[in-house]
Amino acid sequence: MLGDQGEIHYVFPAVSTVPTGTGNFLIVVTGSAISVLATRTLRSDRPVAVLAAFPRHTRLGPILPGPIIELNSMTFEFDEEYAAVVAAADAEIFAPETLPPDPLPEL
Repeated sequence: MLGDQGEIHYVFPAVSTVPTGTGNFLIVVTGSAISVLATRTLRSDRPVAVLAAFPRHTRLGPILPGPIIELNSMTFEFDEEYAAVVAAADAEIFAPETLPPDPLPEL
């Protein structure tokens, strides 16, 4: 579904709330892109289509209260436990010196 975007680095579930309704999505960060995958209504772990794709140098943060992120004109809410994932995805590109060393580099 992601084509040749490279290896997956980060994935987290999100919900989009718009005036016409809500939808479940997976935000997937690869080596070359950030993709928003639409999922099934009752199976949010099953992607069905790519809703949008952004260049990897697109910033996910700042994380707004909720927690919420904005990608282009889309707004996504996610569980607070994924805030570290969002921060790590941004740090990987914009501040790699702040990332801790990989504890399992052989994997």
